[in-house]
Amino acid sequence: MANPFCDAHFTLGLEEEYLLVDRDSFDLAEAPSDLMSACMAKLSDQVSPEFLQCQIEVGTGICPRISDAREDLRRLRATVSDCAAEFGLTPIAVSCHPFADWKDQPHTDRDRYNQLARDMGGVVDRMLICGAHVHVGLPNDDLRTDLMSQMAYFLPHLLALSASSPYWQGRDTELASYRLTVFDNMPRTGLPPLFGSYSEFRRSVDVLINLDIIEDTSKIWWDLRPSHAFPTLETRICDVSPRLEHALALAALIQCLTRMLCRLRRLNQRWRVYDRFLINENRWRAQRYGVSEGLIDFGAGQIAPLPQLIDELIDLTAEDAEALDCAADMARLREMAQETSADRQRAVYRGVREAGGDHGAAMRSVVQHLIEDFHADL
Repeated sequence: MANPFCDAHFTLGLEEEYLLVDRDSFDLAEAPSDLMSACMAKLSDQVSPEFLQCQIEVGTGICPRISDAREDLRRLRATVSDCAAEFGLTPIAVSCHPFADWKDQPHTDRDRYNQLARDMGGVVDRMLICGAHVHVGLPNDDLRTDLMSQMAYFLPHLLALSASSPYWQGRDTELASYRLTVFDNMPRTGLPPLFGSYSEFRRSVDVLINLDIIEDTSKIWWDLRPSHAFPTLETRICDVSPRLEHALALAALIQCLTRMLCRLRRLNQRWRVYDRFLINENRWRAQRYGVSEGLIDFGAGQIAPLPQLIDELIDLTAEDAEALDCAADMARLREMAQETSADRQRAVYRGVREAGGDHGAAMRSVVQHLIEDFHADL
């Protein structure tokens, strides 16, 4: 009998979007065509332009283990950094640039992006945001759909841990993840609807495809979706992690949660599916507060601190972390549950202001901090 937990079912793929900044001024900078050519010469189709000319996207290959993802993602980050340095630029892995103005950023002149600009109108103009996506390989369509409805419960936890976008156009938004306030203005975003089967999912999205509203399911931008291009369940809610090891810890958590839900399924059990109204409340708490104010534990009927919830998730998935050889990465989540990138950025800002620096100097110091985080683990 085939092993339902064979490695191929839980392979990983990570996608990250970076911002390019000038190494001297820390302003956003457009990627020269020669920079993209240099990156593509070394990374082939693992690197591509993004919607805005100041963005660049990378994607790992298929990774059986977190250790494989670490090796590939480190290589991608380092190569982009090396190529950018030749043009006086450097990448940062953050979901919003602390002080850039979206009105100054031109979009990439490609058919796909030109069409997106026409379709979305003024909504897309503000899309000066970057995301991180984690794919987990699953063997069939109905399994992906079934797990999507259960996995949605954990999306706020992932958002809280990953929050890296407190600043927007030079002001503190008082949110841990401002990125979602921008992205949620787009259609077909947010938590995924509940579907009883893959065929039900297809019937719904095919209505839009058959009317030529969208060309395919790649234009479904939910926080979690069956991937259009791969046999994976794609988690899309996370802010980009400035630090490589934090990005990998989040990927390990997603991989372990997916395996845990499959394990329950084999035992004829499942995670309770809560009303989207309730999960959306936790999504908002994560967006607003990051890890500082806790999330609602619906089973206990109380607000629980993030460190407690993460401890529980680590215990819940201990068997899966051992099987997937990522227990050390999961342990790193305890540190992340204490402080987000958003918290660290604010601490840098406060430190400069308290030392007598002005607002502009403090904002530039935040970008310098993000540059250091990007290169810390390379």
